[in-house]
Parts: sequence; structure tokens; C-alpha cells
Amino acid sequence: MSDRSQLQQEVNEAYSIQVKAATKGAAQAGAFGVGVVTFAHYGWPLFRRQTLPFKAFLISGFTIAGLVIGADNALLTHEAERRRSEHAIRREARMDLARRGLIATETEIAKWRVERTRQLEEQANANPS
Repeated sequence: MSDRSQLQQEVNEAYSIQVKAATKGAAQAGAFGVGVVTFAHYGWPLFRRQTLPFKAFLISGFTIAGLVIGADNALLTHEAERRRSEHAIRREARMDLARRGLIATETEIAKWRVERTRQLEEQANANPS
């Protein structure tokens, strides 16, 4: 798999995670907004006199805030997980290259990744369980 196609796959994965989280966040915050507006309508006479478009505006504000916050939190969590896994792979590469007596430059780490991927594929093909 080329670097460009792998990058595109990672972008698509992050996008799908973000869309799912945004949808969930919008639904939860929208429901909360409906609850707040309903409670305010029945509990506060001044709010009861407000127009329906204003109440809809408040609900849409809750919904949009939930959408943005949900998507942002999911993306930040995903990026942190990607950094942790990348750090673990690079640490393993540095240790393995040091055992071989090589300096862990970016080029050597890239070669190590290709070699490691090939080894893992060979093991998977040898043990099709």
C-alpha cells in the first residue's frame, strides 16, 4: 500500500469517526435543548411569551454546539490514539535498529517499517487460522 493511499485511508477513517460522533453529539445536545426549552416554557411565564422561532433558535444552538463539541472531542481522541500507536512503533523501530547497530534515521525507520510489514504478512500467510 502506497503512502498516499494509506494517508487517504486514515483521513477517511478519521472522517467517519468524526461524522458518527457529531451525529451522536447533535442528537444528545438537541434533546437536551428541547428539554430545557420545554421546561422553561412551562416553568417561566416570561419565556412562554417568546416566539416559536426564538425557541427553535435556542434548540438549534444547543444542537450545533453538541455537533461541534462531539466531533471535536472524537477527532482529538482519535489523533491522540494515533500518536500513541505511532510513538510505540517508532520506539520499537529505534530499539530494533539499535540492536543491529544502525542509527535510527527517518530513512532507516521507513525501511524497517516496510520490512516489518512484509514479515507480518508472511507470518499471516504461513498461519491462516
